[in-house]
Amino acid sequence: MLTPDDKIAFIARCVGAGTRRIEAVSFVNPERVPQMAGAEEVMAGVPRGEGVSYSGLVLNRRGLDRALDARVDEVNVVVPASDTFSARNQGATVAEMLDAWDGIAAAAAEAGVPATMTIAVAFGCPFEGEVPPERIANIARRAHAASASEIALADTIGVGIPTQVRDLTRRAREAAPGIPLRFHFHNTRNTGYANALTAIDEGVTVLDAAAGGFGGCPFAPAATGNIATEDLLYALHRAGAETGIDMEQVARTGTWLGDLLGEPVPALLGRAGGFPA
Repeated sequence: MLTPDDKIAFIARCVGAGTRRIEAVSFVNPERVPQMAGAEEVMAGVPRGEGVSYSGLVLNRRGLDRALDARVDEVNVVVPASDTFSARNQGATVAEMLDAWDGIAAAAAEAGVPATMTIAVAFGCPFEGEVPPERIANIARRAHAASASEIALADTIGVGIPTQVRDLTRRAREAAPGIPLRFHFHNTRNTGYANALTAIDEGVTVLDAAAGGFGGCPFAPAATGNIATEDLLYALHRAGAETGIDMEQVARTGTWLGDLLGEPVPALLGRAGGFPA
């Protein structure tokens, strides 16, 4: 498990590689998710300036108060799309989380801090199976009603495929016109990068990724990490996209993180290198 100093060093490496928007911390109960402990210490030590925006994940008003006190630049509220996952992950129903979202969004707006909503298990739930796409649209409408600054659709357990990406993109845009979309993919079943490129084809400009491909949800069976930042950058750069992020430096950070965790690095770029060499 990483210490706050480890996390600060990791974030500093990401900033040094050119990353300018980072979900740095989660203001959740450290007894339930000990990996997320020390959020205030981390925020006190991260590099400020350089045009970097730090986001903090919050699930309730207590989390929002902590995030505001820690001077985050934005808050992200996770609302699962299934009651079973929501109960296991957050101890609340979807309806209760939507009510919490309304209050958090209003309070964040009053404080001048943007609030984003991530719709978890949008592509499928490990406990309930398929999630009706109409449910995603309904949740997106609540995000729109509370003036979310962004909506993220999360394939939390890595079951999504490109046709779902296209369908949910259309539904979310119809339900929440004018609100930017972000996607959050996992490569559990080797579809994460295809889904990411499909989202780009649909005009999405923001994707979540994790250096080294580490991570995963402690409440989802057999969960794996996010798509790896360096592997995603390789695909984007080869396609001619400008990201402002140093791919090779991110790959070195992934290797550094793997050594720190004592785990093999899921990302592939650090092994194979870029092309042309």
